[in-house]
Amino acid sequence: MKPDFTKGLLPAIIIEEKTKEVLMLAYMNEESYQKTLETKQTWFYSRSRQQLWNKGATSGNTQKVKRIVTDCDSDTLLITVEQTGPACHTGEHSCFFNVII
Repeated sequence: MKPDFTKGLLPAIIIEEKTKEVLMLAYMNEESYQKTLETKQTWFYSRSRQQLWNKGATSGNTQKVKRIVTDCDSDTLLITVEQTGPACHTGEHSCFFNVII
């Protein structure tokens, strides 16, 4: 099933294949989705810079895509990856490390 990009950017939830830990949330447009399918590496759309970016292109902390599924409405992506290095730009393994409760 193809994701529905008719409403714009789709959230992409990235999880680690080995641990099933949620690593990050980013956004994809149709072009970044196609590049991800072609290269088997994650590509996203930066809302702040308004351009595509390849995860790990500068940091070396790459994400090899293992599986992509959509939710029931085809408007959210769940991407399972093999993570190399930390996923978060802060150096943390996951972007989700600020515990509230």
